[in-house]
Amino acid sequence: MGVSPGPALAAASSTPSASAPQRLVGPRWQELSGANDRVRVATIGMGIMGFKNSDAVRRIPGVELVAVCDLYDGRLRRARELYGEALRTSKNSDELLQDRSIDAVIVATSDHWHQALCLEALRLGKAVYCEKPMVHRLAQGLPLIEAARASSRPLQVGSQRVSSIVYEKARELYRAGSIGQLVVAEAHWDRQSALGAWQYSVPRDASPATVDFERFLGNAPRVPFDALRFFRWRNYSDYGTGVAGDLFVHLFSGLHLITGSLGPTRIHASGGLRYWRDGRDAADVMVGTYDYAETPEHPAFNLQLRVNLADGGGGDQRIALIGTEGEMLIDDRGLTLSQSRLPDAPGFGGWDTYETFDAKTQQEFAAWYAEHYRGKRSDKIVSQQRYEVEPGYSDHLDHHHRFIQAVRGGGVVVEDAAFGFRAAAAALASNLSLAESRVIGWDPVAMRERA
Repeated sequence: MGVSPGPALAAASSTPSASAPQRLVGPRWQELSGANDRVRVATIGMGIMGFKNSDAVRRIPGVELVAVCDLYDGRLRRARELYGEALRTSKNSDELLQDRSIDAVIVATSDHWHQALCLEALRLGKAVYCEKPMVHRLAQGLPLIEAARASSRPLQVGSQRVSSIVYEKARELYRAGSIGQLVVAEAHWDRQSALGAWQYSVPRDASPATVDFERFLGNAPRVPFDALRFFRWRNYSDYGTGVAGDLFVHLFSGLHLITGSLGPTRIHASGGLRYWRDGRDAADVMVGTYDYAETPEHPAFNLQLRVNLADGGGGDQRIALIGTEGEMLIDDRGLTLSQSRLPDAPGFGGWDTYETFDAKTQQEFAAWYAEHYRGKRSDKIVSQQRYEVEPGYSDHLDHHHRFIQAVRGGGVVVEDAAFGFRAAAAALASNLSLAESRVIGWDPVAMRERA
């Protein structure tokens, strides 16, 4: 039997002490200057996010949704049902981009159309809200950044987490040193549903007569009409960017906002098609590991991401930032900060080599330990604080408010082309790593692959 070091060295309790959640309060957009300035908006691509984005901007005072574009007749009819018969509709995006009365466009098409539409909109003097990921291929990023910098009109990428008051609070706590030095970040986004795995509804009238499939293909390889490719385009690498471009990119953008990082320097991804063998070529399971190098602003840390569309555990999502003095767990409704002071005495007792000493040596060691570490701890003390948003809060609406403020000249976009590409690039490089079974070296400053 070991010799007890006595009550003076008993380990402190590591049970978290929690207090009532603190409410996070969002910005009061109605009090900002120029809130009544009229902004005329058109949406290109009326899929799920096209309608969500259109609904959001229509809630902002002084903003008018004047036109929409989609390549399926049924979505154009639905837009008029929701927004009125006066709404202008078209299957040709050029018609809307050429209209000088339109101030801003929302690009919510399949990923392979993002760059071309954004470039043309900027060239024609339109402000641009581009759904994530900003581009479909790595080579498209830098040209779009240059076009955005040369334009007098703002471009904002649509990863709404960067406008969330939850992530703003996380950034504040992180930069105040609340978790000490960041060591590792972990994030996952799992889904256990057919819709979560992009098995979207296909209308019964889908045909070459109701869908402009040739225009949809754009610069993609020519294939015969295929309703699945049009309505479930995320499943195909010719048009989408898979779980990395749809979900990893959100996790990258949130992490980069909180830490101020420009991106990883080493990228490795693995995964495959485990369950949804429905003709798609996009993986339904992907795990990525990333090295973030030390900079003057932050220490080196590691990141692990996971998306599992074949999830058997119910499906959920979270981001965890784990540091030397605590961790932050971030979810949709708020964040939990757990702070811990590291031990100030070596470990003692329990699963310790002390138990392997002979009885006399244990007694001598216990006496020496008590003398040298009296009043100090060999365990950690944990405190916990929860921060939550008000019911009904929408970071998506906040993100559009920021964009409209920038269109009106009263603000700067929170996710410009460079920020948007750095998040997209890490996701697209993950796809490249998986496809080519290799580690990708990345230069996050120059935003290009290392030789």
